Amino acid sequence: MEMQPDTQYQLGMMGLGTMGRNLLLNMADHGFAVAGFDKNMQQVQLLEKEGEGKPVKGFGELAEMVGSLQKPRAVMLLVPAGPAVDAAITELLPLLDHGDLIIDGGNSKFTDTDRRAAELAQKGLHFFGMGISGGEEGARRGPSMMPGGDPEAYRTVQPIFERIAAQVGGEPCVAHIGTGASGHFVKMVHNGIEYAIMQLLAESYDLMKNGLQLPNDAIHAVFKKWNGGRLQSFLLEITADIFAYKKPGADHLLLNDIKDEAKSKGTGKWTSQFAMDLQLPITAIDTAVSMRDLSKYKALRTQLADLFPKEKTKLTDDTEAYLEQLEAAFFFSMAVTYAQGMHLLRRASEEYGYGLNLANIAKIWRGGCIIRSAFLETIFTAFQNNEKLEHLLLDEGVREMVGDSLASARSVTTGAMSAGISVPVFAATLTYFDALRSDRMPTNLIQAQRDFFGAHTYELIGQDGVFHTDWSGKKSG
Repeated sequence: MEMQPDTQYQLGMMGLGTMGRNLLLNMADHGFAVAGFDKNMQQVQLLEKEGEGKPVKGFGELAEMVGSLQKPRAVMLLVPAGPAVDAAITELLPLLDHGDLIIDGGNSKFTDTDRRAAELAQKGLHFFGMGISGGEEGARRGPSMMPGGDPEAYRTVQPIFERIAAQVGGEPCVAHIGTGASGHFVKMVHNGIEYAIMQLLAESYDLMKNGLQLPNDAIHAVFKKWNGGRLQSFLLEITADIFAYKKPGADHLLLNDIKDEAKSKGTGKWTSQFAMDLQLPITAIDTAVSMRDLSKYKALRTQLADLFPKEKTKLTDDTEAYLEQLEAAFFFSMAVTYAQGMHLLRRASEEYGYGLNLANIAKIWRGGCIIRSAFLETIFTAFQNNEKLEHLLLDEGVREMVGDSLASARSVTTGAMSAGISVPVFAATLTYFDALRSDRMPTNLIQAQRDFFGAHTYELIGQDGVFHTDWSGKKSG
């Protein structure tokens, strides 16, 4: 229906880039009257054009858009993370009244979200951060959304978000995540998991291309087959599609023309940084972030490739058997990656008082988001059966599946290393697993070393207290 000028809109969007515009159109498709603002009139006009006949209106003046909103007003920001969010809030403040709501739907650092919520609360305004995943298509057809903060404020927009979210089994892929900046923290960890799984897919590609010497069409067939089984996921689906895409008139894959230097926007790095602050190991994510960084040193890599040339070594002549092992190894590493991410969420919930429900998080990740996968059903069931489950690998079902895949993970990883093929995330998940299941690690030596050179003390088995030894006076022969 065409909106009249005096109609009051239920939500306003500040920022009409691809995500903001598509979310508004999604809302309008579901019958919600919504408004959008952008300083770029081309974006405003594009919204009006794409939303023709729908209950959506674009504005080139912020005050006009805010004035068109129902009270209490709800304004959503979809602008780049960082200073742009603070600038947008500063513009909004004079136009809002006590009790109005601002939603940050970008990939903001969660510590910034905490700061902004505290500052706005002093001014009588509600504020919460909401992670949104699904990209352009998700925003338009149904994303996964992770709102966190004041539950009363969320209830203002809950009917809208539940209607526009992706639906799995008749249930929306959105839920109030927890207190404070939990929405942005959970989205940050989601993105960290995304980094690791993307790197695993890249390593699998490398093993098939350089280890098995398979042509691209055969690699496409493998990824497509995997996506029809227990590895089914959005990332695997698009990877298979990439291995089938040629530009019109081209005789080769577009993939072959793309530089091997990956970029990032920082959420993976933040995941690693904050996990280290919490002293919670997430080796798969850490390694994936490092490998993206390493890819940028193209000139150095090329120089070293000449100095240390690789011998072309085929991993095996039994391609079919190897691919079965690779599928199992991928499952193992994928499961451990998700387990690390969920462990970080549990630890952060304890440290920051978020009150996270890990079953709910797995539930809303099952649809709409970039890391949606069949395995999330298993994760959802595990935490639904035991909400106090400390680590995903403690779940009986997961433990059995991971155990069945362990031999393949070990074989693929060691074989790749012997052939000189880099598989850092495969290796990181395997060594993490082996360390995690060690009831006695060799870190007693590290404690002794720290005490030797820095008098940092150590603890003894079966004795309370801390101890120090003058090691220099007790050197042996």
